[in-house]
Amino acid sequence: MTLAERPPALSPLLQRQLLEGALPQEQGFCHSLSQRGLTPPRRSPLRVLQLNLGRLCNMRCSHCHVDAGPHQGHTLMPDGVVEACISAIARLEPAVVDLTGGAPELHPRFRDLVLAARRQGCQVIDRCNLTVLLLPALHDLAPFLAEHQVEIVASLPQPDANATDGQRGEGTWEASIQALRLLNGLGYGQGDPTRQLTLMSNPAGTQLQQLSACDQRRWAERLEQLAGVRFDRLIGLNNMPIARFLQQLQRDGHVNCYLALLERAFNPAAINGLMCRDTLSVAPDGRLYDCDFNQMMELPQASGATVATISHEQLLEGAIHWGNHCYGCTAGQGSSCGGATA
Repeated sequence: MTLAERPPALSPLLQRQLLEGALPQEQGFCHSLSQRGLTPPRRSPLRVLQLNLGRLCNMRCSHCHVDAGPHQGHTLMPDGVVEACISAIARLEPAVVDLTGGAPELHPRFRDLVLAARRQGCQVIDRCNLTVLLLPALHDLAPFLAEHQVEIVASLPQPDANATDGQRGEGTWEASIQALRLLNGLGYGQGDPTRQLTLMSNPAGTQLQQLSACDQRRWAERLEQLAGVRFDRLIGLNNMPIARFLQQLQRDGHVNCYLALLERAFNPAAINGLMCRDTLSVAPDGRLYDCDFNQMMELPQASGATVATISHEQLLEGAIHWGNHCYGCTAGQGSSCGGATA
């Protein structure tokens, strides 16, 4: 299906309505917490400042929860917000600055943000689709990332060509392997904690992510055997029922079934490790959200502040904004930007 043939993206309002209507009220996320005698967690001190630099991407993956693609150039974070983010890094002193998108590397100020965060002593994460590293205009990007000790969290659905191409587009597997070889040559994936290469997997369709230490060994052996490439760590995410994946569920008539699956797989032990507890997600326009998923659903952070004005105190005072999509992060092993939470 070409870009022109794809149906329009679901609005955040329609997404919220679909998810709220997918389960009986007594099975809704907040009601479920109450029924189990669980108190909705509140925010803990800030650890991760996650900056969404816009939805521009050189790829258009079927599972993407931000509807990223080559058509999203108009969503890039403006210079004024970039400067506010640089000030916030100094003011809020997060341990980690997490750069995401789209393909965050396509933002013209990407390197400025990396340098600003490293000057403050922050760990920097680049959420990378791998193929972007092969673009001629970014030929010097991988050496830049290595020089400044940026951790790369790279999307790779499966250690298999067919599964990867099926989810992310024809030719993605070969391009991803080429990019992994490039990174290995720069010291990534070799056990050096200053050049950490993390692979992030997500399952096909409506399966839940269930990775184990055995899976990491299997991935490592397979990628070494097939392509001679190495990585340091493997993490997994459940497919979140929002944006493009929710649209696919709606088209197939599976919204209710998938939400019911997530609800049945609810794991109370996954709650304490949720990323919304210690992460602040910054949208391209400077508005704040508890997580990247809430950002896509337009469920703002409770403080009402922006990245230009937010303080530590305001963060700790705010409740977390919950919804039925939160079952995606609390099903099975749990799911967050850092992988499993239980």
